[in-house]
Amino acid sequence: LPRIIMLHQVTPHLSASGMNMPPAKFEKLLQYLIKKQSLFCFVSELDQYQGQKNIVALSFDDGFLDNYQYAYPLLKKYNVKATVFLATQIEGIEKLSVEQIKEMSDSDVIEFGAHTQHHINLLQTSDVEAYDEILNSKKDVEALVGHCSSFAYPFGRYNEKHQQMVREIGFKNAVSTRKKIEYYSENNRFELPRISASGMMNAVQMRIALAKGRYKL
Repeated sequence: LPRIIMLHQVTPHLSASGMNMPPAKFEKLLQYLIKKQSLFCFVSELDQYQGQKNIVALSFDDGFLDNYQYAYPLLKKYNVKATVFLATQIEGIEKLSVEQIKEMSDSDVIEFGAHTQHHINLLQTSDVEAYDEILNSKKDVEALVGHCSSFAYPFGRYNEKHQQMVREIGFKNAVSTRKKIEYYSENNRFELPRISASGMMNAVQMRIALAKGRYKL
């Protein structure tokens, strides 16, 4: 069963939390996954690894600047792939610059997906606005890096209509915040579950989460 891991920030300047995994802890997670002989892939590549063992897809939501400063060098150091879901016009966070996004995309270790433009709760908006946010975030990412195959629902909030929009707009798959481990299939490829990797987890708790899909802190 593939493990899709959800992360947000990787910075030493904030305390460990559900949103932030400090770089030293992130490096330990990478080392553990490598020791387990994980096969790393982008979220957009998951369909190519159906039925294989030890598949891991790391994902980062929103597009924080610290992904470039701290996560990206470690991903390069260990040659580990990750998918960054950009909320392309998000406000209120220190975000990646156009130059950084292009540099990361040109490497072998980062792909970019979409996460709406303004990081909106799709359940609290009209169908027209939801469709526009999903479509335009895909266009924004394509304008930056040339392609965009995967989507992440902001706040993990969506319904079947939104899954249908994501499919119609031409995404290959989409990730949710459902904390489970499931086979990749036609039935779930527009609501793939993820393991939430909290910066507060110790090594044992992280292993339990990776084994079972979740660990309640």
